[in-house]
Parts: sequence; structure tokens; C-alpha cells
Amino acid sequence: MVSIRRGDAFAIGALDAHDQAALVARGEVTAAELTEAAIVRIEALDPQLLSVSWPAFDLARSRAAAPLPEGPLAGVPYLLKDSLDYPGLPSQAGSASRSTAPRDVAHPYVRRLDAAGLVPVGKSAMPEFGLLPVTEPLVGPVTRNPWSPAHSPGGSSGGAGAAVAAGLVPLAHGSDGAGSIRIPSSACGLPGLKPGRGTTVRVRGRHVIEDLLVGDSLMARSVRDVAAGFALARPAPTAPVKGPSRRRLKIAYASRTLAGAEPHERLTRALEDTVNLCARLGHEVRPAWPAIDGPAAERAEQVLWSHIGADCVDAVIAAGQDPAVALEPWTRALGEIAAGLNHADLEAAYGQIAALPGQLATFFSDFDVLLTPTLSAPPPLIGEMSPDRPADELMARMFGWCGYTPLQNMAGTPAMTLPLAWDAAGLPLGLMFAADRGQEDLLLALAFELEAAAPWTSRWPQISVNGGADGRAA
Repeated sequence: MVSIRRGDAFAIGALDAHDQAALVARGEVTAAELTEAAIVRIEALDPQLLSVSWPAFDLARSRAAAPLPEGPLAGVPYLLKDSLDYPGLPSQAGSASRSTAPRDVAHPYVRRLDAAGLVPVGKSAMPEFGLLPVTEPLVGPVTRNPWSPAHSPGGSSGGAGAAVAAGLVPLAHGSDGAGSIRIPSSACGLPGLKPGRGTTVRVRGRHVIEDLLVGDSLMARSVRDVAAGFALARPAPTAPVKGPSRRRLKIAYASRTLAGAEPHERLTRALEDTVNLCARLGHEVRPAWPAIDGPAAERAEQVLWSHIGADCVDAVIAAGQDPAVALEPWTRALGEIAAGLNHADLEAAYGQIAALPGQLATFFSDFDVLLTPTLSAPPPLIGEMSPDRPADELMARMFGWCGYTPLQNMAGTPAMTLPLAWDAAGLPLGLMFAADRGQEDLLLALAFELEAAAPWTSRWPQISVNGGADGRAA
């Protein structure tokens, strides 16, 4: 077995995916050593974070020891979200209803990751079936935010966000159906892209609501890693965005959530600071909001969300399991909410999916980008949105905190959160940039510019490879 010192493993973990891959390309380390370094970091730091739900170290070592495809990310270790099927690994999706039997399916998305030479070292933790914006499944593990272990890293890709922010791995898969890439990216201090509808190859089996709402991408600490992760999954081979554009943009900004609420005062100040930063960079920035029915869009997301919960309940019953035993209270409650809806509710939800793309296209004919906070408040304390809380309380807290992100899921448009602010307690606060269909590259180019103007990659959380006693100990 390859051996690597903890100090060396931590030093490698402070590099982004491109720089780690460059070590392999130059022959300074092997892919096996890069993989072993990630395993050392996971074993050293993850007991404090609980971001990895299923280690796959033997699989990783075997893959890293074999010849890998060539590419700019070849040899780089990464985590799969625990709902992403991968041959030889289980897909528990944070639920006691799922077995630990390995899957044998490989949809085109994971085949692309394999073709890029990436090395999976395990599965990342998530809430049950991704139905909450925190990562506290009753089956475990309850994932901690590396900036403050008393706080949530967000969800549903919370294990991915915590692991990448801490430097356990430079890349981790995330999926976003109501903000589930952008939420943990914001809470963990990462840039996080939610691609628009249909801009990646197929990630999972067919499901009409998930196909409409969910976008997948790789989460990372640097914009160039995010750009490369998005490019490798596009249906047609495409070179990733490499840097900022000289084009000056027309940026609209707004502070109110879809429901019309104002955010926490720290987010208001963060938005103002970001508006001023964009203006100093030469962009035209002014207040504006699309001509949409925000509450109707949020209600539509809630209706479809409850139907996903109902699908989970139905699947458990079909498998001969008792939902009261196999599923969390929140998942069961969503099923009950769906049972109380009528055809008009579902028609209204699909009506929003039909109407919003055109309404946003009209808005984006006047503006290039819409800027808002990513979330309405800083990351919550562990337990504030646990799945055993009353359902009406959880519904209000979830969509109150995630009051901005569902719009792009409903409309199928791209959006990207950037870590441009921190609160007085040292917790990250994301600002979200959204654009029209097909404008992911525009968002990435802007992200490159803002990353250079307000760098974040040198900031490390408390629990990380570069974060105090835990991180520096060799």
C-alpha cells in the first residue's frame, strides 16, 4: 500500500483540482499517492465533520493504481453524492429505507467522470432523499460546518460542501433541485454552479419532476475547477471557460425573496457590498426584478417537492416496508401534503414551469445577470431544521431560508453562488448571480472576475487542512 505523511497529505489538500492533477502530470506524485493523500485527510478530519457517509477506499486505491484516461483532472480524488448511482457502491440517499447493496448501474454522467480520470474515494452525506436544506438524516451522519461545527453546512449536498471546504477532496458531486448545490456552497464558502435544464448528460434514471427541477455539477473551491467540472458533463464536448471576459454586463439586483420577505441585515449589507464591487469593476448595476409571481413560483416548488416525498413513500410501500419505520417524519409529511393536493394544484405548478422561462427571457433581454443573496440568513444551528420537527415549521423554515434559489429550478435557468461575504461570527454568506438559459459560461466568466477581485481561496475554515491546530498538525 502507498504511504504518505499527514503533513504532505494536508499540503496537497490545500491545492485545487487543477494543481493536484498537475502534480501527477509532472510526475511529482502518482495518482495512487494523490488518492492516498485524500484518504489520510478524510481519516484525520472527517471524524469532526462527518461529511463522508460511505468510504470507498479499496475501490479508490484499485482505480488509482490502474492506467487512467488522460485529461486535465486525471488522478484527482472526488466524492459522489450518496444519491448518485455508481457501480460497486450503494446509494442510500440518507435513508434507512435503502439497502447497502452495491449498485451496478452507470448513467452517462458517472461515465463522464470516469472518462475524465477522476477517482471516487467515497459517498458524501445528505439528508433523506435530498428533501431538506440541511444534512441531518436520522440514519446519520449529521454533518457539521467546517467553519463552525455548531452550524449546518446546508444541504442537500451538505457532505459535499463540507468536505470540499475543508480540503478533504478538491471536487465533489452535487445535485440541485431547490438550491442543493448553491445552499451548501453558500454555507461552506464555495463557488457553486447550478446548471440550467438539459445542459448535462443524463445523471440518473428518468423522473419527470427531477428532470425538470434538478441540475448537477461538481463542487469545488476554485472557479476554474467548477468550470472544468461543468464542461466535462455537457452533452457535446466543450472547452471550459478559462477566465474573465472583457464584456461589461448589465446587472440587476434585488433583495426580496420570492415570497417578498427581506433577508437578514447581514445579507442586506453583503448585497450592497457586492453591488458596489460590481460597479467598481465597470458593470452597470441597478435595482430590478423580473415580472413574475414570486409567491406562485415558490408555491409551485412546494407542490412538486411534496410529490417527490409522496414518490418516496409509495416506493417504500411497494417494497413491502412500513413507512413509519423506514422513512423520516418529514418525508412522510410531504407525502401527506401531496395527498391533500388536487389536480388544480399540480396544474398550477406545471403552469409555472411553462411560464417562467419566457418571463425570465423577457427580463434578460434587458439585463445580463440578476444578483440576489443566495440565502435569507446565515447558516442555521444544527437541529433547527432536523427532519423530526413539525412539518409546518419545517416547510416555513426551509422555504424561508431558501427563499431565492427555487426560481432557477422552476425556470430551468442557471445560477451561481459566490463566497463574497462573511458574517461577524466568521460564517460564509453567498451572493447569487443568475442568468438566462444557456448562459452558464457568462456566469463563470463573471465568477472568474469576482474571484480575482475579492479572493476567497486563501480563506480556510476552522476544521480544514489549513485551519488551525487540526489542519496544521503533521
